[in-house]
Amino acid sequence: MMMKTPLILAAAGTLFLTACVDPNAYPDDPNARQRSGAVIGGIVGAVSGAAVSSDDDRLKGAIIGGALGAGTGALIGADLDRQAAELRGSLNSNISVINHGDYLVVQMPQDLLFAVDSASVRPDLRSDLYTVASSLMKYPNSRIEVIGHTDNTGSAAYNQDLSQRRAVAVAGVLRESGVPGARIAAYGRGEDQPIASNLTPDGRAKNRRVEIIIRPTR
Repeated sequence: MMMKTPLILAAAGTLFLTACVDPNAYPDDPNARQRSGAVIGGIVGAVSGAAVSSDDDRLKGAIIGGALGAGTGALIGADLDRQAAELRGSLNSNISVINHGDYLVVQMPQDLLFAVDSASVRPDLRSDLYTVASSLMKYPNSRIEVIGHTDNTGSAAYNQDLSQRRAVAVAGVLRESGVPGARIAAYGRGEDQPIASNLTPDGRAKNRRVEIIIRPTR
């Protein structure tokens, strides 16, 4: 019974530090996510190690779990830092690479990939997808979600279908470039998840996008 309070406090601490250790607060620090990954991984590992240990060994389990978790978290964070920096340096400047600490989002305006109302990736606009594919093969320990989004012009049903076909088309280019198909899933979200107002042309252009989400698997 006495171990329950420390475990609860450790779990609460995990949530607190997840909120407070914000790598985006230090945008010029290339190791910010490595450090935050180590901190969060260490706490999660400590809680997990204590939880699966017997009463007499919980402290030892917490220490071992914390060390292993910190090491894994730091490695994942370092890989994401490195991959994000490489992608930013090699992609079109209109493409955003957002590092959330435990996963990356490559946000590509659909106007860079598709003609109006088309779900075929233009041959002259594939170079950025080839760059992303090369990065995914260089960093193989991840799964990839390709998600299509539209603005609210036209019917919701049409937009859903168009976003799905565009996501599948982008996923197809990644597969053709050598990324194993088992790592990739493609979804359409239509007009349901805007990131800007659909009341202005600029806002609608931002909402027409394909997001490639890279989630570490180790």
